[in-house]
Amino acid sequence: MKSFLEIYTLASQSVHQVLQADTLIEAPNWEPSGQSLLINGGGRLYRVPLDAPRMIPVDTGFAQSLNNDHGISPDGSLIVISNHRDRGSEMFLLPASGGEPRLISPDAPSWWHGWSPDGQTLAYVAARGGRRVIDVYTIGVNGGPETRLTQGEGHCDGPDYAPDGSQIYYNCDRDGHAQIWVMGADGSNQRKLFADDQVNWFPHPSPDGAHLLYLAYPTGTTGHPANLPVALCLANPDGTHRRRVLEFTGGQGTINVPCWAPDSSAFAYVRYEPAES
Repeated sequence: MKSFLEIYTLASQSVHQVLQADTLIEAPNWEPSGQSLLINGGGRLYRVPLDAPRMIPVDTGFAQSLNNDHGISPDGSLIVISNHRDRGSEMFLLPASGGEPRLISPDAPSWWHGWSPDGQTLAYVAARGGRRVIDVYTIGVNGGPETRLTQGEGHCDGPDYAPDGSQIYYNCDRDGHAQIWVMGADGSNQRKLFADDQVNWFPHPSPDGAHLLYLAYPTGTTGHPANLPVALCLANPDGTHRRRVLEFTGGQGTINVPCWAPDSSAFAYVRYEPAES
């Protein structure tokens, strides 16, 4: 598998290739400084400086089985990771420069997806009580009791905060196939933004509140698999004016986590190609 870490700039509608890897890399975050991206690969975390792109390992201590659900705090001081241990995926915090992880999630499995703009709350998805249904939860950045926001109506995933912190965007298949939904940050007023025949995942509002980015799978797709013909779509935050801006082979790993540039001028993503035999 070849992985291509790329940036799409809205104003010019152009693509810039940052990095090519002959291994699987996933889930770019844009650091608040705007100077580097954070990605995962092979269970590890890497920083990619944009002025001289290369994969620089981030020290994550004992956590060596990371999945593609990681992110950076709004002030740039902390990183949250989702790391697999015996209980499944668990959420940990560590300094942005690297260091020993500190457990946040009280139970497992838990997969991080969003950070509130004030830096105080984490949004994530989890399965609880032996159930296979995935729901959206929130928890304080210092741990404590978790709050369940969806109630088992279907598979809910990919929660990400609106830039003012008042709403959480997410995807859910509660009434058929995965579509983009939004709710109050406390779980109130859950509503579907739009309905189409695509299978839509991982909504990410831009920091300036002007755009909503999401991943569209082909009709009939189950879950969020890798290596399918997918599209990256932009819409207004209310779900109107939807348009496909990029099409390629991707899916799992393409935009699982927040990926906008701090100034909302561009977003990062990963596409894939089969390795030549």
